[in-house]
Amino acid sequence: MIKKVFQTLVLFMIPALLPVKGQVIERIDPPSWFTGMKNGALQLMVYGREIGSYDVKTDYPGVEIMTTVRTDNPNYLFVNLNISDEAVPGTVNLIFTRGRQKLAHSYPLLARPAGPARGINSSDVIYLLMPDRFANGDPSNDNVAGMTEQPDRSNPTGRHGGDLKGIEDNLDYLYKLGVTGIWLNPFLENNQQHSSYHGYSTTDFYKSDPRYGSNDDFKSLVTEAHKRGIKVIMDMIFNHIGSFHWWMNDLPSKDWIHQFDEFTRTNYRASTYMDPYAAESDRMLMEKGWFDVTMPDLNQSNPLVETYLIQTSLWWIAFSDLDGIRMDTYSYPQPDMMSRWAKRVTDEFPGFFIVGEVWYDEPAQISYWAYNKKNSDGYRSNLPSVTDFPVCFATHRAFEGKTNPTDGLSKLYNTLSQDYLYPEPLRNVIFLDNHDMTRFFTQTGQSPEAFRLGLSFIMTTRGIPQIYYGTEIVMEGDKSQGDGRLRDDFPGGWPGDARNVFTGAGITSLEKEALDFTTHILNWRKNKEVIHTGKLKHYIPSDGVYVYFRYNCSESVMVIINANSKESRTISGEKYAESLEGFTFGTDIISGRKIDNLQSFTIAPQTAMIIELK
Repeated sequence: MIKKVFQTLVLFMIPALLPVKGQVIERIDPPSWFTGMKNGALQLMVYGREIGSYDVKTDYPGVEIMTTVRTDNPNYLFVNLNISDEAVPGTVNLIFTRGRQKLAHSYPLLARPAGPARGINSSDVIYLLMPDRFANGDPSNDNVAGMTEQPDRSNPTGRHGGDLKGIEDNLDYLYKLGVTGIWLNPFLENNQQHSSYHGYSTTDFYKSDPRYGSNDDFKSLVTEAHKRGIKVIMDMIFNHIGSFHWWMNDLPSKDWIHQFDEFTRTNYRASTYMDPYAAESDRMLMEKGWFDVTMPDLNQSNPLVETYLIQTSLWWIAFSDLDGIRMDTYSYPQPDMMSRWAKRVTDEFPGFFIVGEVWYDEPAQISYWAYNKKNSDGYRSNLPSVTDFPVCFATHRAFEGKTNPTDGLSKLYNTLSQDYLYPEPLRNVIFLDNHDMTRFFTQTGQSPEAFRLGLSFIMTTRGIPQIYYGTEIVMEGDKSQGDGRLRDDFPGGWPGDARNVFTGAGITSLEKEALDFTTHILNWRKNKEVIHTGKLKHYIPSDGVYVYFRYNCSESVMVIINANSKESRTISGEKYAESLEGFTFGTDIISGRKIDNLQSFTIAPQTAMIIELK
């Protein structure tokens, strides 16, 4: 008792602010910010014991504290600042006070990278890869203290050791392949107890998973990719977090996540947002239900959550000089918030690329989220691009051989005939498969011919093509065997691999042929403006043949797909006269064959021809 009285007297007698013994600010998010941003608003999430009872001030020139926000959790304080155009890079000294108690924090203010966003467009080909499964460039980070799941390469759902260094080490391979963009499945910290390799259960929005490397390692990867003309797309998730996110031990507020008396799963029906007859209870379950038991659903209707999420994307763009974002489960969160996010990002970084994952089989449902789409209910997504699942599913039906060839090809024709629903269909990302689907080669019965037909189509129709890692060597993967089997290790990415795609050692003749075919068609496409932005004209499929043209004022390319398994077909120029007018011959860029007479020539069964017309 005497000691306590003495301490009280000492504090009373000393007029200066005193540091609080044992009190710390555990973290501030974002961990840094930038000068030169068009929007000077910044909201800091400050976390520490009873920090909500403190006030905060700074005397840094050009930085003004506007307001503070407190929640029902006293361990959080949200600080709203304005960073004016006069602010220069440096260290902002934040002083937190409670009575005569003081806490100080040095906050980095960095320079925003100069130059406009490169973005992604229809001149690009995106290569989707899973960091854990592509290449292990730094085995020393396979085991990291504090991470709950250790590597087990024998387990399809375990961590295998791929990392950011492995991707950077093999950028030359990707450049030679002909890709101009890479999309990484999430690499942020995913400190879950199991199946953490896929990255879709974020446990820290501002930290690379140390088993992949550091934030600076990612920044280095982007820099090296840019040196080769390769753009980088980061996968993000705003709908949910991982159950082991650091928030879950001490939520910023009771309404930070959607909570129920017992586990409640989403109904996965994003169509309820656009359905004029949908029950409100169904809409509520779509937005607020959890995607899975280990994925707490974030409440984007909370303004603090909204601001936090928006700022994470702005921070990563400015920190790493990012080119694009792929937003997972785009249609699951609160739609108006996602629209505001997309607008904030593209206002701050004009031309920046965002593609939202919207998984439907109908173009009408996909187009609801499309760029500049004016929907009858007034909703506008502001989303630059959407994932074109209807085209993906149409390629499966066209080339898997389960229907007659003409009916299969009509799926492609009919899907594209609905492009009137999209204000700008060239923005759509098109693909044969991805990390959540049975691989195209497996889907089409391990047919090399179907692979060549599908790839030829995706690389010449409208849109932004994306291929999944391993497509170039016809890797297999069956969804029915579990997602881990869709995401096998890329051969050669690990020391001691018996087969190595990067060097060509040990790969089969089939893999070599597929790799050569992919390399040839991607590098041809790279410089073909007529394929990037040219108009599309197609003809109703007949006799198992689908013909379309990509053309502009100076060039025209004729694409012919013969899906018949055994029969050659004669192509009559008379049928396509309106597209062949003025052209007398052409060259098939796949085979090198010269077509001297465009009025009558043959195409072999299960063959695609891409003819540059002259």
